[in-house]
Amino acid sequence: MMNSRKRLLRWASGIMLVLGTGHLSLLALTAGEGVTGWVDRGMWAAVPLALTDGGAVQTVKSLQNVVTFWGGPGSFAVPLILLGCLTWHLAGRGVAVPAGIGWGLATWCVLGGVLLVPSPFFAGIISGALIIVAARKEDRPGAARDRERRDDSGC
Repeated sequence: MMNSRKRLLRWASGIMLVLGTGHLSLLALTAGEGVTGWVDRGMWAAVPLALTDGGAVQTVKSLQNVVTFWGGPGSFAVPLILLGCLTWHLAGRGVAVPAGIGWGLATWCVLGGVLLVPSPFFAGIISGALIIVAARKEDRPGAARDRERRDDSGC
């Protein structure tokens, strides 16, 4: 049977994975043509570096290209997927993710949700809260065993 810490972390990672992959899937559906254009023109075409004096006029197409990049591979989706995978892996090993990660994720999702309403950012708060709760849960049998050892050793 899965312990409660592992279950909480698996739920948190599942939410992160759904949010990240869902975000990238929506990008593929809405801007698939722009992404495939990067393949045709080369990956550097995603966000070309234009070293100008700032007076260069950007076209609608170039702005759409930049928005597509920052809405997809340059967005929160890729790091969120990676964090979800790491959390899943650590949960499987019985390692608690530090509560600070949960607080950071929850804070980031609150700010993102407030700035970009309506958005699924608020669902990320649940992942952050689950990580915080999981980090605060003691592993009862191990903690009791450690206390007994300390009592027996006189420390």
